[in-house]
Amino acid sequence: MKPIDLRVEGARQGTMEVARNRIILVMAFFTLGFLSLAVKLISIGVFQANNSTGYQTANANGSLLMARADIVDRNGVVLATNLKTPSLGVHPKLIEDAELLSYKIAEVLPGLKRSDILEDLTSASPHAWIKRQLTPKQMFEINKLGEPGLVFSDAEKRIYPHGNLVSHVLGSVGFENKPTAGVELYYDERLSDPMRSEDALELSIDIRLQHILNQELKTYIDRFSARGGAGVILDVNSGEILALTSLPDFDPNEYIAANDPKRFNQILQGVYELGSGFKTFTIASGLDNGVVDLTEGFDASKPVRVSGFTIHDDHAKNRWLSIPEIYVYSSNIGTLKLAQEIGVERQKEFFEKLGLFRKTDVEVFEVARPILPRQWGPTELVTTSYGHGIAVTPLHLANGVAAMVNGGRLNPATLIRKDASDVEEILFDTEQPQVISKNTSELMRNLMHLVVEYGTGKSAKVDGYLIGGKTGTANKPAEKGDGFRGYKSEIISSFVSVFPIDKPKYVVFAMLDEPNGIKETFNMASGGWTAAPLVGNIIRRMGPLMGIEPTKTKEIEYEDLMLVSESVE
Repeated sequence: MKPIDLRVEGARQGTMEVARNRIILVMAFFTLGFLSLAVKLISIGVFQANNSTGYQTANANGSLLMARADIVDRNGVVLATNLKTPSLGVHPKLIEDAELLSYKIAEVLPGLKRSDILEDLTSASPHAWIKRQLTPKQMFEINKLGEPGLVFSDAEKRIYPHGNLVSHVLGSVGFENKPTAGVELYYDERLSDPMRSEDALELSIDIRLQHILNQELKTYIDRFSARGGAGVILDVNSGEILALTSLPDFDPNEYIAANDPKRFNQILQGVYELGSGFKTFTIASGLDNGVVDLTEGFDASKPVRVSGFTIHDDHAKNRWLSIPEIYVYSSNIGTLKLAQEIGVERQKEFFEKLGLFRKTDVEVFEVARPILPRQWGPTELVTTSYGHGIAVTPLHLANGVAAMVNGGRLNPATLIRKDASDVEEILFDTEQPQVISKNTSELMRNLMHLVVEYGTGKSAKVDGYLIGGKTGTANKPAEKGDGFRGYKSEIISSFVSVFPIDKPKYVVFAMLDEPNGIKETFNMASGGWTAAPLVGNIIRRMGPLMGIEPTKTKEIEYEDLMLVSESVE
């Protein structure tokens, strides 16, 4: 019996050995499987860490798309940022039945032509885009087709959260995030630098002021049935542009053709004869050059004939006017006689110092060069003194007026935020050239205040704020062909304002293109009736927002300025 027991025991051990080997083999397969999964997870975690969707971020050439840096306003509010959106591409060589697949894709993406889809599916290129910026539902439906030749790729879509509001400052980007205009184009290298993609570009714009400016302009364009309008708010000491609007505008989130008129930036690209705003420069030049003082004046009792043209006053007093009265009542006759005393050379030299002969240095490419007289004779001397025969951008005017009231310094206008140390350096830079003396600048502040208190800018008054300003009304030149064809009946009305005028901080400029008079304005559409109250409303809203405390009316010795206190009709 013993041999039989040994044989049974041996058979049992053999069976256990086979079972153990099988278990080891199974465990080995499990181990290899887990190792394979671990390697895959490490690969995804390390090499695709920045791609949470699991598909590559690529452009049409298969190269990685780097995010553009954000653009923010002076308070850190995002004006432009990026959003990853899936795009559908194809590797044509992997497609077996392109004809059938084109029908299936057309059902999911009805906005595409089937012929275009088929062309992409049969392209000779190793990779082609079928559609960019898919919705999640479209991506799900395409995935359901189970076609390995179809691939998804992340693309950076530029998003402008405020829509139209800052469109003329920012510009926009097209396919592959290629910029087309504005700050986006000017700073493209900086914004697309992968080493600075987390470093936002800080603009001088204050989105709160931008909203106020935009809203008030729209209201007054509608009120006076104007063709359009534009405005800018400028820091008089730093040159920072706090708001800039041109209407009509456009939505940078949507495609817009390069030649669409909505792209036209009236503040930077438009050149206009801005009328009586130029009297500010003529008066300042006369005072600063010692040609006249405030006690002097000119006879404005009769219209003046110059080179066949009759020049008259819109608010005629028909008498001798002092220098303050010439400015406050916006006398063309008094201004041209002062210009004749200044002379051509000194007038040209002064305008050139104000930067009126060159493009502004603001940080966009779409800026216009002023249109100057072909010759500068006696006629041009007279007409340019009150803003005709010379066309500049509204930014030229606003920047020049800032220099008239900030102590005489012409600070280049900028769209980039300056920090406190930069502003302090500007304020205390003793080597910075003066356009006018500090004494002349103080006189100009008083004169601009008188315009709002007694003159053509009375409708810009705001209770509690000391405001200065100058109205401007100019007929639009007729079409030019072989020569000058005179002026049309349509006008550009404008108002340039400074506040607080005793300690200037802001220049506010607004203009309306071809406004129409209404019953409330006695059918008048000039700057004093249309643009001045518009600017007054802007100041009324922005004053408290910017921490400008209300103050009592400033006392000015009007008798010393030889200014009568009668109102302008």
